[in-house]
Amino acid sequence: MVEGKINEIHGWAAMKPGLKVEPWSYTPRPLSDTDVEIKIEYSGICGSDLHTIKEEWGGTMYPAIVGHEIVGRVITKGSKVTHLEEGDLVGVGAQVHACLENSCNACSRDLDPHCPKSVFTYNAKYTDGEQAHGGYAEAVRVNSNYAFKIPASIDPVYAPPLMCAGATVFSPMLRKGVKKGDRVGIIGIGGLGHLAIQYAHALGAEVVAFSHSPNKRDECLTLGASIFVNTANEEEVNAVRGTLNYLFVTSNSHTSQYGNLVSWMDFGGQVVLLALPEGELNMSPRVFIKSEVAITGSLIAGVKVLKETLEFSAKHKIFPTIERFPMDRVNEAIEHVSSGKARYRVVLENK
Repeated sequence: MVEGKINEIHGWAAMKPGLKVEPWSYTPRPLSDTDVEIKIEYSGICGSDLHTIKEEWGGTMYPAIVGHEIVGRVITKGSKVTHLEEGDLVGVGAQVHACLENSCNACSRDLDPHCPKSVFTYNAKYTDGEQAHGGYAEAVRVNSNYAFKIPASIDPVYAPPLMCAGATVFSPMLRKGVKKGDRVGIIGIGGLGHLAIQYAHALGAEVVAFSHSPNKRDECLTLGASIFVNTANEEEVNAVRGTLNYLFVTSNSHTSQYGNLVSWMDFGGQVVLLALPEGELNMSPRVFIKSEVAITGSLIAGVKVLKETLEFSAKHKIFPTIERFPMDRVNEAIEHVSSGKARYRVVLENK
C-alpha cells in the first residue's frame, strides 16, 4: 500500500488561457513535519477549474494544475502527523493550508477559508513562494489538517464532489441553522443544486427546487424536493412567491434577476449566493427595507464543516450523480463539463 515519497509529480496543466491542459511535471515543495503526500485515485472537475484555466477570474499563474476535489491514499506523512496513517483513504477540498491558531480572527471561529494565511488548493502560493497545484495529477502534498478521512460507507469514486460541491452547499445551511419546518429554495439544479436538495431535505426542510428545465421535475422530487417550480411558468412561480425562508443560488443567474428572487422570500428571509455571476448587483435600498430580506454569500467549507459534511453525507446516504472519465481523457472531460452536458459532476480516474 505504501509507496514512498514522490520526487516529481506528473499531471495535466493549463499552459495558457483556454480549455486545454497538457502533460506537465513539477517538483513538489519539501514535505514538512505536518504535511502528507497523497497518491491520487480520483479527482473531480469543478466549475472553478474551468474559470481558472480560462483565466476568467484573472490572475491565473501558468502552468497551473487545477482540481480541488481530490481522493486518494496517504503514501508519506510528516513526523508530527498523528491522526493519519500511510494507506488511509483521504479527501482534499478547495483549501490546503491555514494557520488554525486560536488567535486568528477567522480560524478561531471555524472560518479558516478566510484566514490571512489560507492557501487554496491551486493557483495560490505558500508563504515560501511555492505555488500550489491541484488534483489533475498523480499525487499532491498538503497540510495534513486538510486531508480528511473518507468514511468507509462512502464509495471513493463518489467522494470527490463532496469535497467541494457538497461542502460548499452544506456549509451555509449549517451556519445559518436550516432546520425542520423551514422552506428552502434551491435554484440551479446542476452540480451544486442536486446536492443542495439532498442536504436541505436531510436537515428536515421543505425543499422547493427551481429550474428552467421542466424535464428535471421528477429527478428533483426523487432527490428530496417537495415542490418543483418551472421558472418559465409564472403560475408556478407565483404559487411560492413570498414563502421562502432561505434561497440558495447555485446557478449563474444574471444579476438583473435578483430583485425577482427577493420577491420569492418571506419577510426576514435570506438569499445565499453560492455562484459568481458576471456583473454587479444593482438594487434599490427600498427592496431590502420593504422585504427585510438579506442577500448574503458563502465561500468554501473549513476544516470543521468539511468533517461534518462527510459524516452527514455518510449517515444520510447523500451522494452525487457522476460521470467517470480516465485521467488521460481529461481534455474530453473538460469539454464535456464546459458544454453543459455533465450530469452532474465529472470524476477523473487515475488508472
